[in-house]
Amino acid sequence: MSNPDQTLQEHFFGYDHVTIIERQRGWRMLNLKEIWAYRELLWVLVARDIKVRYKQTVLGAAWALIQPLATMLLFSLVFGRLAKIPSDGFPYPIFVFAGLLPWTFFANALTASSNSLVGQQQLISKVYFPRLIIPLSSVGSGLVDFVISFVIMLALMVYFGVGWSLHLLAVPLLIVAVIFIALGIGTLLSALTVSYRDFRYVIPFMVQFWMYATPVVYPASLFPQKWQWLLYLNPMAGLIEAFRSAFLGSPFAPGGIAISTLSAVVFFLFGVFYFEKMERRFADII
Repeated sequence: MSNPDQTLQEHFFGYDHVTIIERQRGWRMLNLKEIWAYRELLWVLVARDIKVRYKQTVLGAAWALIQPLATMLLFSLVFGRLAKIPSDGFPYPIFVFAGLLPWTFFANALTASSNSLVGQQQLISKVYFPRLIIPLSSVGSGLVDFVISFVIMLALMVYFGVGWSLHLLAVPLLIVAVIFIALGIGTLLSALTVSYRDFRYVIPFMVQFWMYATPVVYPASLFPQKWQWLLYLNPMAGLIEAFRSAFLGSPFAPGGIAISTLSAVVFFLFGVFYFEKMERRFADII
């Protein structure tokens, strides 16, 4: 009688190792080892998204300069000049740009990751790989725009006389936290978009509403001290304020950052776990 393992290997073109994918019931944990094994696919998808973003465009990477600057000028006119919103003693243009920089990255990453699975339906239905790679690559591709906007911010700090401080060393850690939040919520929305296609119309409205619920164009100090913890339940609120402290050299608010970080962890765990639960159905319903 032939060895079953030997027979199995012969049927798979002589490969020594065969991966058998079996259905798992219920909730399952995130498999970081599997994602690491497919890291090359992640880099390829990120590079492809970056090339597509700037290919066959009139201004190319200049859009990464125009968008935040134009938004800064508009907000400075409407909220700074007309509405007279306070800016914690800093010039309003640089105050609002310090909030727009992380928010623009977050909003673009969230929108891209939410629609990423529907845009990759041909790939998902033909070959196996960890589906989390797709929304993760969508988040990573926006880092180029963030770096360009970061350089603009450094130049604006010089222009408005805001000195560079050691607080800038916190920026890499803060952008990792923003990626963390965008990935958690983006994976949740991407799974919901696959199952319920009308979610793609809800996301732009949700992002716009979320911006005004976040201290992007106004300082958190406008809220009474005893109610600020409600504001910081929004995971981006504490990070926006932390970015402002990093850029403008003002003191960090550890309590607000802690509350927003805890909220971000909850969003991330629920989003990724729901994504992992629904992943087995993507190829069938996408």
